[in-house]
Amino acid sequence: MPPDHTSRDVAYDYIVVGAGSAGCVLANRLSADPDASVLLLEAGPRDWHPFIHMPAGLAKLVGQKGVNWDYSTAPEPGLGDRELWWPRGKVLGGSSSINAMCYIRGVPSDYDDWAAGGATGWDWDTVLRYFKRSESNNRGGDALHGADGPLAVSDLRHVNPLSTVFIEAGEQAGFARNPDFNGPVQRGVGLYQVTQRDGVRCSSAAAYLAPIRDRPNLTVRTGANVSRITFEPGHDGGMRASGATYSARGQAFHVRATREVLLCGGAINSPQLLMLSGIGPADELRRHRIKVLHDAPAVGANLQDHLDICTLRHCTQRVTYDRVGDLRIAYDYYLRGHGGPGSSNIAEAGGFVRSRFAPDVRADIQFHFVPAMLDDHGRRRLPGDGYTLHACFLRPRSRGRIRLASNRASDKARIEANYLSDEEGFDLRMMVECAKLSRDILSQEAFDPYRGAPIFPARDDLTDAELADFIRAKAETVYHPVGTCRMGSGDDAVVDPSLRVRGVTGLRVVDASVMPALPGGNTNAPTIMIAERAADLILSGA
Repeated sequence: MPPDHTSRDVAYDYIVVGAGSAGCVLANRLSADPDASVLLLEAGPRDWHPFIHMPAGLAKLVGQKGVNWDYSTAPEPGLGDRELWWPRGKVLGGSSSINAMCYIRGVPSDYDDWAAGGATGWDWDTVLRYFKRSESNNRGGDALHGADGPLAVSDLRHVNPLSTVFIEAGEQAGFARNPDFNGPVQRGVGLYQVTQRDGVRCSSAAAYLAPIRDRPNLTVRTGANVSRITFEPGHDGGMRASGATYSARGQAFHVRATREVLLCGGAINSPQLLMLSGIGPADELRRHRIKVLHDAPAVGANLQDHLDICTLRHCTQRVTYDRVGDLRIAYDYYLRGHGGPGSSNIAEAGGFVRSRFAPDVRADIQFHFVPAMLDDHGRRRLPGDGYTLHACFLRPRSRGRIRLASNRASDKARIEANYLSDEEGFDLRMMVECAKLSRDILSQEAFDPYRGAPIFPARDDLTDAELADFIRAKAETVYHPVGTCRMGSGDDAVVDPSLRVRGVTGLRVVDASVMPALPGGNTNAPTIMIAERAADLILSGA
């Protein structure tokens, strides 16, 4: 029988902190053992909001602070001291409940590089089985895809005509058409497959948590803000994670973990919670009057993100999503049985290309095409009709860090992304290349019947120096922060290849923060894969 969670100090076998992309996976896999009790703590609410489940509702979720941590970076020196907005999911499903649903894994060499760098056991041949275990692809299973996993991966039910135009333009620019970015070859242009089931968003909460919510050995608490991991002396003379303190509905609670505490807060919250609990750079902890449990300089370091530059143009025909009203989309979506524009992920088409600066055969630039005008993450609406091409450099060299703002869990961490800070200036050169390739694709013949005046940048003839200024003024995150609890085999890593936090026992980190380096693409599918493999490691005692 599960413990009485109304008590102030109870025990569970596993405490999972964060019900996001990874936490929901762990809650499912660990509670499959009826003899193991699992507590899942989530700071945000349940995923009740209808815009979460209607895919096109993601455009409206931008302003829903109740399901968003609403982070901003510190002033970014490489971007004119702008403070960039970093939306992250604060709801069951985490960022998988508010993202654009693009299902992308990266390429095999991304994971082979992880393993070669010290993340032993995370090579492609090993992780592929966990990608397949998680996936239920509506095209069926094969050597690279799963057919019966919890996470639904589907072709789009509705495609705007401009998305097809983008693919045609990409071919005219010299890039091959690719029907499967997760197939044998990633490079090319095409339509994204999305994490949807029958036209409805399939977040990690919908995929992994909803089907098993009635398990008697699983307790889910929303509105639970964890402030500290607690420790006690372990059998080996060191310190063992023994539980967590959290607040909910104005009350404070302490819960104990008899086996393990599992941090799934993501690249911002996990390092913050480690530091608040005494694990992190000693000088940083002492500066905030936090007792040092374990001096771990790498906690919060190695922050990486995909910086994104958008090229916007007016459209001469009324075929974009700019003029489709929210109520009309919702009415049409439910009337059609989850079809029509409401089933669109908005970023329907895209591609992966290898630039002239690429050091190897991998694509180093990714595109997301949007048949609408998106400025400032869609928070600023522009008049008329238009289209947007996002482009990001997939393997940036700049590194940032997460620091504490105070010793209070209620204060947001300080995010120093340090975009465009690499000494060689290579990241800026690649961002200029992103803008130039975007301009080239949008100038192709396929767009001739639709091409209106340029919006951002305002001219088509900018020099490289002018494009660099444009990037510093307009580039934004494309929502892929990773790396702040890096895994590896050396003492300089935060977690070992089994994701156990170095310096203590009974504590693991399982989320995007453990990635040693960004994969070549979106990060949601790799995060779910990490949690699938972590469940096996935990259950096997590794």
